[in-house]
Amino acid sequence: MEYICELKNISKRFHTINNETKALDDLSLNIKKGEIVSIVGPSGSGKSTVLNLIAGLEKPSEGEIIVNTDSIGFMFQKDQLYEWRNIFKNCLLGLEVRKMDTDENREKVMGMLKKYGLYNFRNHYPSQLSGGMRQRAALVRTLAIEPDLLLLDEPFSALDYQTRLSVGNEVGQILRREKITTILVTHDIPEAVSISDRVIVFTERPAKVKKEYEIRFKECQGERTPMKCRNTLEFGEYFRQIWRDLDVGEEE
Repeated sequence: MEYICELKNISKRFHTINNETKALDDLSLNIKKGEIVSIVGPSGSGKSTVLNLIAGLEKPSEGEIIVNTDSIGFMFQKDQLYEWRNIFKNCLLGLEVRKMDTDENREKVMGMLKKYGLYNFRNHYPSQLSGGMRQRAALVRTLAIEPDLLLLDEPFSALDYQTRLSVGNEVGQILRREKITTILVTHDIPEAVSISDRVIVFTERPAKVKKEYEIRFKECQGERTPMKCRNTLEFGEYFRQIWRDLDVGEEE
């Protein structure tokens, strides 16, 4: 089996002048190429820390991390769009940083803007767009570099409930259609269940893997979308099981 990412017996400690906090303890998990995995867990259980470790933004205190690609895209809670750049130029930013701003790649970005309903807004500035449209623009910027592995750190948390449902449904379809290996950190159980192939539940800090769920929806006919998944009986059962694992309301 081909893994794009492997975490082996990872521990992570954060030090301050007065004490030490252990965020992760002997944590192991593997991410298969092409799958969408969500991580849920109690508040402060180290979910975002795992993404930072995979991205190389932090180093583990113990253990080994193997990432079998140099192409990683990272979307944070805020869209991080620059207000002084229009949407098209915002979407070029990653390409510019990687010195990949070619005519061919600009055409690809234009194609994605058309595909994801942003082409007519390419010359608008972020402040002129809705929250959902801004998140789609941030996704286009991230996908423009063609990452093999996409890390999403609660990318919809700043949106209102209705917009979150809509954007989550759109993004879920995009990820599945493009077959991008994705790790999503979220506090939202329905979001995790509806989007993912697998949900990993963390314990309280210091985090270990408490349970894993392979998410399958036999009731979804044809193309699987997050919204279709939410309307199945299986969705409710997954939700109840994971809710019990999190001890009701302890998640972030």
